[in-house]
Amino acid sequence: MFTEASEKALEQQQEFVRQLMSGGGAAGLDMNQLGTMSQLATFKTRVQSGGRLSIPDAEREALDIEEGDIVQAVVLPVKRNRSE
Repeated sequence: MFTEASEKALEQQQEFVRQLMSGGGAAGLDMNQLGTMSQLATFKTRVQSGGRLSIPDAEREALDIEEGDIVQAVVLPVKRNRSE
């Protein structure tokens, strides 16, 4: 059951990202997708040792995420000059 819910959430997130990338914006979203949006956060974070990512405090509070919760992440690398 958890796997099915996880797969459905991933499909909704992928469709949402496709619409945003194609310039569709929020205008073409249906009510189910709007519900999914209320449970999404977008932020930039650095990859830490061991590949760890940190969720900022404000996003954890807004989404009611606590230590030990399972979350799903969609990662989009930000292009940068690696000679820094």
